[in-house]
Amino acid sequence: MSPKKYTSLHHIQSDLSLGKTSCVDLADYYLNQNEAHKHLNAMLEVFTDEVRAQASVVDRKLKNGTAGKLAGMFLAIKDNICYTGHTVSASSKILGNYEAVFTATALQRLLDEDVIVIGRCNCDEFAMGASNENSAYGAVRNAADSTKVPGGSSGGSAVAVQADLCLAALGSDTGGSIRQPASFTGTIGIKPTYGRISRNGLLAYASSFDQIGPVTGSIEDAALLTQLMAGVDENDATSSSVSVTAYQPDANQKYKIAYSKEAMENEGLANDVKGAYQDLLEKLKADGHTIEERSFPYLEYMVPCYYVLTTAEASSNLSRYSGMLYGQRSEKATDIESTFKKSRSEGFGVEVKRRIMTGTFVLSADEYDAYYAKAQKVRRVIKQESEKILETYDFFLCPTAPTTAFDIGGDMSKDPIKMYLADIFTVQAPLAGLPAISVPTAESDGLSIGMHFMGRAFAENELFNIGSIVSSYYEK
Repeated sequence: MSPKKYTSLHHIQSDLSLGKTSCVDLADYYLNQNEAHKHLNAMLEVFTDEVRAQASVVDRKLKNGTAGKLAGMFLAIKDNICYTGHTVSASSKILGNYEAVFTATALQRLLDEDVIVIGRCNCDEFAMGASNENSAYGAVRNAADSTKVPGGSSGGSAVAVQADLCLAALGSDTGGSIRQPASFTGTIGIKPTYGRISRNGLLAYASSFDQIGPVTGSIEDAALLTQLMAGVDENDATSSSVSVTAYQPDANQKYKIAYSKEAMENEGLANDVKGAYQDLLEKLKADGHTIEERSFPYLEYMVPCYYVLTTAEASSNLSRYSGMLYGQRSEKATDIESTFKKSRSEGFGVEVKRRIMTGTFVLSADEYDAYYAKAQKVRRVIKQESEKILETYDFFLCPTAPTTAFDIGGDMSKDPIKMYLADIFTVQAPLAGLPAISVPTAESDGLSIGMHFMGRAFAENELFNIGSIVSSYYEK
């Protein structure tokens, strides 16, 4: 029997148990979907033969009762997550066809539960961007309107779920790179608490910010994937040993929620997004939740602070890409110095070069105290004040992005400052190391609007619960 569009693993596994479909049928379905939606440029590579072979293996496991918790889930992975024997390029020419020699811990934990990886997703080069136009392999297109961006940097991951090319996808989030694309594509995206999920096997952008997380069509899938990936990893010294518990939904739970005064008054907030924000606040109040306005007067400092720190870390992390050991080496190089200069000049895109140079500048001896040291102090204040709000409230609520998806190649894309300000509401959580989720709410002219809840450290299950409650308001 030919498969249909599924929105959750529960529905797939129910049909598998009833014999209404099989993993082989699902493999054919998702492979056909990928072929039909190539124009979206969401996938850089589909593992066709491997997917069919693995589907047969999982079908046999289901038959003999040895299948893992993710049997029936087809997963796409962002092109900065290592998978043994597969290309990982961070959508950059500098890495070329570099083949991963090990699998990221987070991904391995899902493979151990019989997830089937369908392919690798396009992304902004080295996860630097808010539109997925910075890839060396071309822009990703929003499935709702192919003239619009999907958000970035995990735009390919978000579109893969949006266009039903897979059931779920993995992305990485440094300043909003899972949550903003989720907002633009009508999907669910979570950035876990820093350290909740191992970064081992994730190509680094900014090591004190980066986190792997899922993009899904359902809250329960996001919760399950997060739970399975989470936990301490001996290969990542920053991974946390805080216990991981299963998500238990509670639709009757009432929360105390602070909403951002500065976000509501921000001049860059589009009218349709502001209307959706106000509408959600009214729905939450009507449902019995306590909703109170709370000022967080550091909004204008967060984006500059974030970009000083992340570009500094990027300058350090990306120094390893020299053309000497792996990846692209310039054919014009004549000695060691020219190999470094020409390989990096040819291999990196414009945005990555901009951030490397900015980061090198803020780390320079003359500017270190004025920029990097000061930004670290501002980060500490943002973390302390964010945690202070969450001592009184369960969540801090604002829109995920100030606008809906914007035009590919439009005015936003041509202005780096405007692009950086697309992260204005999402950078708070990574600066503070806190978890945050984007949940789809309203639509405007067919384009999705997501709302953003930030919670206490390691309280991902509470975020999933409020996400489930909010999702119920918008069920069609």
